[in-house]
Amino acid sequence: MDPKRELTSVDLAALVGELGAYEGAKVDKAYLYGDDLVRLKMRDFDRGRVELLLEVGETKRAHTVAPERVPDAPGRPPQFAMMLRNRLSGADFAGVEQYEFDRILEFVFEREDGTTRIIVELFGQGNVAVTDGEYEVIDCLETVRLKSRTVVPGSRYEFPDSRTNPLTVSREAFDREMEDSDTDVVRTLATQLNFGGLYAEEICTRAGVEKAMDIAEADEDVYDRIYGAIERLALDLRNGNFDPRLYLADEGDDDNESESDENGGDGDSSPDRVVDATPFPLEEHVELASEPYDSFLAALDDYFYRLELAEDEEETDPTTQRPDFEEEIAKYERIIEQQQGAIEGFEQEADALREQAELLYAEYGLVDDILSTVQEARAQDRPWEEIEERFAEGADRGIAAAEAVVDVDGSEGTVTVELDGERIDLVAKQGVEQNADRLYTEAKRVEEKKEGALAAIEDTREDLAEAKARRDRWEEEDAAAEGDDDEDEDDDRDWLSEPSVPIRENEPWFDRFRWFHTSDGYLVIGGRNADQNEELVKKYLEPGDKVLHTQAHGGPVTVLKATDPSEASSSDIELPESSIEEAAQFAVSYSSVWKDGRYAGDVYAVDSDQVTKTPESGEYLEKGGFAIRGDRTYYRDTPVDVAVGIQCEPYTRVIGGPPSAIEGQAETTIELEPGRYAQADAAKRIYRRFRERFEDESFVRKIASPDRIQHFMPPGGSRISEE
Repeated sequence: MDPKRELTSVDLAALVGELGAYEGAKVDKAYLYGDDLVRLKMRDFDRGRVELLLEVGETKRAHTVAPERVPDAPGRPPQFAMMLRNRLSGADFAGVEQYEFDRILEFVFEREDGTTRIIVELFGQGNVAVTDGEYEVIDCLETVRLKSRTVVPGSRYEFPDSRTNPLTVSREAFDREMEDSDTDVVRTLATQLNFGGLYAEEICTRAGVEKAMDIAEADEDVYDRIYGAIERLALDLRNGNFDPRLYLADEGDDDNESESDENGGDGDSSPDRVVDATPFPLEEHVELASEPYDSFLAALDDYFYRLELAEDEEETDPTTQRPDFEEEIAKYERIIEQQQGAIEGFEQEADALREQAELLYAEYGLVDDILSTVQEARAQDRPWEEIEERFAEGADRGIAAAEAVVDVDGSEGTVTVELDGERIDLVAKQGVEQNADRLYTEAKRVEEKKEGALAAIEDTREDLAEAKARRDRWEEEDAAAEGDDDEDEDDDRDWLSEPSVPIRENEPWFDRFRWFHTSDGYLVIGGRNADQNEELVKKYLEPGDKVLHTQAHGGPVTVLKATDPSEASSSDIELPESSIEEAAQFAVSYSSVWKDGRYAGDVYAVDSDQVTKTPESGEYLEKGGFAIRGDRTYYRDTPVDVAVGIQCEPYTRVIGGPPSAIEGQAETTIELEPGRYAQADAAKRIYRRFRERFEDESFVRKIASPDRIQHFMPPGGSRISEE
């Protein structure tokens, strides 16, 4: 039995009650680890420190954890974490709800300046969306552009389509769902009633119903027993009647057939592999050893902690543990198929909306008669029911306009007409032109969704191609692999293949600036804004340094350092031409030249003593500006080019700059050029590539988050050069 990695809908229904006990707790700080784990540090007046983890990656969970088990805070808070801190610091936790019976939790936080909602999607690819009190998305870990829903910053958050909630379903609705099925009982409960596999089986067992029974063979008595078992489960969840359990199995015993005595003893071995945690004992787990807990939150904390420990202790040879490329490839192929369906759906929907608008104009007179009739009646304060009756009477008399009306909805203020076999909803208070314009506008909006879906499918196709390429590389390397016991382990290590890369952190004094080391070992630093440009010239510019700047307006002050600030400066050092050229490329790449989508620009270089902050009489220098005295050396048509890489020796960190310098210092690099992807989106793509290249994915998550990668990217749009 594989261990549980995702919380079920039943788990979330149980969690809501226990998490609600922390209402009133104040948020201290928020953290983001990698791209899928959010941590909220809170203070509860009765319980003290409260740590809430929300994870939406391969493991999907939401629960409190013991403070001593909290992961160390990342060295540099990413943008998403800073946004959360700005909105939540000092806010009160106002409550949490489960959306319908879906695997979605909505956390609400209140502060004097407004409401913040954190919506955690624990299904599919997972997501965390942060919205204001009106559900406008402020930011999200993943953007969603599908036919059924959109989740992007600036738009209103859209929940997935509602599904049957088995905890509140009426007996009549339950019967309909069961009778509409064409499979067996357990599959019907899992899919039609949305219980999922485990709890569908549990309901059958509690009801004493054969799981594989064909739904056509189920009679009224079977329905009574199943519905009764569902009602009892729902009552336990509503009333918090929990008796949490953590379940364990013997290591290596996938069939759960460990030797036990008749009383549930463990025989000669004790189970040591956690496989599940549930809010109450399950008859489906009766063969497993279990441990009781006082709360479900405590059981989940212990479960995921022990699961992570067990995985960390696994010492398997990565060369013999082949990744499941086929499953990954199949997943991307399924996603592409769904995205293609969405695109086709958008096309059909847009075409249908335009056709409806054209039908309104084709039947202008008839539609105008209908709308005028409704508007005149409403102006006389006639109720909607009377208007509907008048259309029905007119249809009986054969009046064409009345015959076209198929529905009148007073609550929405709409009239539904049927024209040429097509049903169209009209806003009654608007005229024909306004209704047609509304349909054209909606068609345009759907077309925009289609464009987003086209971009998304291209991303997925790239992921698919990369997965196939990794599979092919693995198979080639596996076929060619030969043992070489005589190889000196002190030679260059292949860090990409290492199962665990040790982290050696170092945050140098220049890390807050843009920076890189040239291929000759000289430090180059550049300002990120006017304040930093000012600081570089006033504080860090020394004799012997070179200053470079683009001829185009809008670029960093770039300083090629002859010595470190801790060393004695010297004007006698002759800087290599190769370092000056790399510094010139750095200056142009991080300037407005890149942002404008151009591929080259002019750069000039001067000595440090030619730079002054003192303007001539009649001149004015803005903050970050400086004056040049004397001749300049120009580097014409310097090409823009930036590489971002991960360095493993002597320190583990992200670095970036001209490829000629970075490629010799990093274990792996990705080259960029101006392109259509926003900086944040491009950083996520680079992050995914790095994770795929390293065997130790956790190493990449720890030192190379998308926000850290952005630190070394040029302003403006980018794309990976090989794409």
